[in-house]
Amino acid sequence: MTITGHDMDMDTDAGTDADGVRVLRGLEDSRSSVRLRAALAVGTAPDPRFVDKLVERCAIEPEFFVRDMLTWALTRHPVSMTLPALVREVRSERSQARSQALHTLSKIGDRRAWPAITRKLLSDFDTDVARSAWRAAVVLVPDGEEAGLAEVLATQLGRGERETQLSLSRALVALGDVVEPAMRAAATAPDPYVCAHALATQRLLSDPEAGFEFAIGEARRVMALGDSGQEGR
Repeated sequence: MTITGHDMDMDTDAGTDADGVRVLRGLEDSRSSVRLRAALAVGTAPDPRFVDKLVERCAIEPEFFVRDMLTWALTRHPVSMTLPALVREVRSERSQARSQALHTLSKIGDRRAWPAITRKLLSDFDTDVARSAWRAAVVLVPDGEEAGLAEVLATQLGRGERETQLSLSRALVALGDVVEPAMRAAATAPDPYVCAHALATQRLLSDPEAGFEFAIGEARRVMALGDSGQEGR
């Protein structure tokens, strides 16, 4: 995104009251380049006054690059200030608010946020929220609770299109070998989509370089051969 000279009227120093007012207005400007610069200003000069506004803006900001800068700005503030606001936000009725709060929690990486990653979020009806929850969960899960998380994530196998399934497989693979029991169980599921997804994830776990397309194709071939063998008996 190019920031033009017309947009450069916003100082990056948000330290004074006048600067603070200008930055807060910038976050609501109709021009995405100005909103981007405002978020940059807040991250460059962190100020407690901006935390709630940053979180609020994350819930409604339409531009991906601006949302990413808002998240960066939040990571620049003390966790003691951002964590409570973000944990509240994951319970929002607005899908984007939940998704972006989860994304930001994954970037902050403070495991005190773990209790906020509920089964409801991990199976959220909104795919973007669920994917954000999967990524956050893998980052925030406490030592010793990985197997339990794998069991919950396994309930989402077979969900959605390729990108969604790839996100889930990546989350499971990131947990390591503890996911193997859950994957073996899912590989015997009567639902062919669940079964294929589980087999593909197992393949990626043993060979991360295989690629998802190859892994899911191989899983389907294995299932097809299995069906043929059963019919021949």
